[in-house]
Amino acid sequence: MDATILLVEDDPSIREVTALGLRAAGFTVSVAADGAEGLERWRADSPDLVLLDVMLPRLDGLEVCRAIRREATTPVVMLTARGDTLDVVVGLEAGADDYVRKPFEMPELVARVRAALRRHRPDSAPGAGTGTAVGGAPTGAAELHLGTLAIDLAGRSVTRDGVDVPLTRTEFDLLVALAQAPGQVLTREQLLDHVWGYDYLGDSRLVDVAMGRLRAKVEADPADPVLLVTVRGAGYKAARA
Repeated sequence: MDATILLVEDDPSIREVTALGLRAAGFTVSVAADGAEGLERWRADSPDLVLLDVMLPRLDGLEVCRAIRREATTPVVMLTARGDTLDVVVGLEAGADDYVRKPFEMPELVARVRAALRRHRPDSAPGAGTGTAVGGAPTGAAELHLGTLAIDLAGRSVTRDGVDVPLTRTEFDLLVALAQAPGQVLTREQLLDHVWGYDYLGDSRLVDVAMGRLRAKVEADPADPVLLVTVRGAGYKAARA
């Protein structure tokens, strides 16, 4: 996979070892030592993916991620040494596509990076073209409907009662995966595999946080969802028409 990675990491030893490992995996890597430099390099170089430490001098990783998200959909994978689940959630809420905890093994990091890059290829999104959805439903329709939502697969856009609903790439793909199989329960593992592109490396919190963000945008009452329903102990399902 020929792709350029911007690595933003303030620890010189971690930065050097990680850059060497990514280059050995076939990536072109540029580096930055703090958040402000990382944001400048991202704007100047337009990398395919940003690997971003959370704790950075001058400008922390969360602020860098938010700044990137205001301007582009470049995939962002956060690096965190923190163990608190709240910190992971905050990173995902800031717009990160994924996260990897330190210390990490290079094979895991490379797998996460490759999965994030695959997800951001135009032809990799759920519902693109024809075929079978994660739940076994045909995906040939040009438009899906869920309640008052109209989902344009080709245009990757969603409207509610004719009004645009801005979704991130991950939120859109999650919505499509569920809307293609109305009434069918999809496990977190199925959604991780279909939307994020991996299974055993995944963390169900990715699904739960993304679902929370999605519901906040498409449900009339996110605290009492009717379109995207939790099936306790099993997963999620979209309401039947």
